[in-house]
This record gives sequence, C-alpha cells and structure tokens, in this order.
Amino acid sequence: MKDSPIRVLALVHSIPDTSPGQRFRLEQWEPKLRELGVEVTFTAFEDAELHALLYRPGHWLEKMRLISNAFGRRARLMKTLGSYDAVYVLREASLLGPPVFERWVHRAGIPMVFDFDDAVFVPYRSPSNGWLSLLKFSGKTRTACQLASHVMAGNPYLAEYASSVNPNVTMIPTTIDTAKYRIEPRAASEVPVIGWTGSYSTVQHLDTLRGALQRLAREERFLLRVIGTPRYELGGVEVEAMPWRANTEIEDLRAIDIGIMPLPDDAWSRGKCGLKALQYMALGVPTVCSPVGVNVDIIADGENGSLAGSDEEWVHKLTLLLRSAPLRQRLGMAGRRTVETRYSADVYAPKVCEVFRSVVQNRRAPIISAKPPQGREAAVWKN
Repeated sequence: MKDSPIRVLALVHSIPDTSPGQRFRLEQWEPKLRELGVEVTFTAFEDAELHALLYRPGHWLEKMRLISNAFGRRARLMKTLGSYDAVYVLREASLLGPPVFERWVHRAGIPMVFDFDDAVFVPYRSPSNGWLSLLKFSGKTRTACQLASHVMAGNPYLAEYASSVNPNVTMIPTTIDTAKYRIEPRAASEVPVIGWTGSYSTVQHLDTLRGALQRLAREERFLLRVIGTPRYELGGVEVEAMPWRANTEIEDLRAIDIGIMPLPDDAWSRGKCGLKALQYMALGVPTVCSPVGVNVDIIADGENGSLAGSDEEWVHKLTLLLRSAPLRQRLGMAGRRTVETRYSADVYAPKVCEVFRSVVQNRRAPIISAKPPQGREAAVWKN
C-alpha cells in the first residue's frame, strides 16, 4: 500500500513566479517533490496589490495598510496548522516584525523546516523601502533557526550561522532546472553582449563596475544588456536596459555572450547563493564574478568561469573574453557541466524530500494547542 503523502504548508513571501529566491528553491522543487510524495501548499504573505506596490519607493501609508492586512491573513491561516504534517518557512513568515508566526508554529507542535538563501540576519536597508527596513527584525533569523526542526541553508556561510544554534542543518544550494535552462544554437552576435540580471534593489552592485566598464568601452566594442530595470545610463557605454519578465527570462539571458556578477565583499553579499552566475552558466554563457562568498566555490578561475576582484582584473578578464570566441565557448561549456553535476534541481529535490520526511518521522507531541501569541507579539498581528 502506497504511503500517504506528506502535507507541507509553505509560508513564503511572494506570489508565485515573482521572487528569484523562491522560484529557484521550493517553487522549482515542488513538481519533483510531488512525484516523491510531498504535497506543498503555497501561501504568500503578500497579495497582488501589495506585490505591485512593495518595491516602489514611497507610498508608506498604503504599504502599511496592505502589510497589516497580510498579517491578518497569516493569523487566520495559523488556525489551519492541524491540517498539515510540516511547515516550511522561507527566510521569514512575515515581511516585518518579530518571529510571531514561527513561534506560533512551534507552540502548535508542527515540525518546521526553515530555509534561507540570503544573510537575512544582517541588518539591510532596502533602496525601495528605506526606514521600513528597520522593522525587519533581522535578529529573528536566529530564533527561526533555533525553533526549526531542521534548517536548510543555501551556502556554507549560512549553514555555519545556523549550526551555531541548531545541529540539524543541511546545505541545499540554489539550483537550476536544467531541463528548462538549455544550451541552444544561436547566431553569433555582431557586437558581443555583456549581460547582467537583477532588480531595482540590486542594481547598486552593477554600479560598482561603472568605471571598469567605461575603461573597457574605450578599448573594446560591446553592448551592455541590463535586465531588471527599464533604464540604466552609463556614459561612453552602449546600454540596452529592460525590465525583468518571467515569460522571457531565459530568452533574455540567452542573448548574452558574457555574464557578469559583481558583488561588494560585505556580510550581506557573503550570504548570496550565486544565482546569477548559475543562470548564466546553465545556458553555457561564460561568467565573470567577484570572488565573494559562494562564488569562489562555484567558479574555478580560468576553468569554468572567471573571478575578478579589482577594476584592473575586470577589464583584463572581460577583454580576454571579448577577443576570443573559443575561450567563451570553452568556459561556457565547462560552466554548464558544473551546473549539471553540482547545482541541478534533479540532484537536490530528493535531498529536500529527505528533510521533510525526517522532520515528520521525528515529530514530537504538541507542547500546547495552536493558540495565538500573547503580550507584545500579539500586537504585531492583531488589529
């Protein structure tokens, strides 16, 4: 007789197919998990109205109204916890405030799998939301790690942080669906394209290369494709800027001849999981990255990509690639092989399934019934 499926309630931030971390983690694994007997029910903190407004500057009162409504939805959802075998939390159960809902799940005795792919324990000021970022309560990441039955961390840096408070930690990198990200023939570009993908909040990382790209443009001809913002200006450099679009994401990336991922060397960036690099590499696009965090684990310099730690190195590595199509081909194919063997969703989905099965099998008896938080925490969600 076939085992009953494991029912998992996923507390995530975003509506489907809109958030990179969410898309390349549980959303990507979900079809494979279903085949393995794990049924995932996604419940986003935001709704379409909040999502449309959240990453636009200003609109503070309207954002707070919509966030308050989201807290109400989360509180009502908590009353259904008994219908699930486990709860999955990506980064945090609510965009703002202390770990109210994480504690609520713990009190209900439902095993919780906490997953994080960014250094969300580091205070961070969003370019879109400014002071609102102060309400993020970055310290709640530590609490979530402590309360979790198991923690999934996106890279060794994050795993080390989680292991300081929880012995049950599994490193699960951000992965790529290699069936969707395929290498396909395309006509050679008349002008080589250097590409970057990101968002309004991360374009500041691309800004760190402005001087290097301007120096490069004085010696070499190239087009800079910027995906994630409708406008980007860089004097002396030919730029093509476009918004990120889910339905054309892969095609927009496939037009790139060289992919770049610049990062500052700080605590926040060391928590990154190398998604941009992995996307380029999966498509056979030679990749140049800052030697920060997990990038040095993903890329072996000169073998499956390039690392550049200064403006001089960026100009040198990009010049070599712009001048040599065979070098681009060699590094691009080696990068693809790296993704297939070490960062494929097919490889890691069964490991995620094992995590869910382990917490359900080890499920403890409820400590108390699923009662709402009391005292100060109650004020966060109660209207």
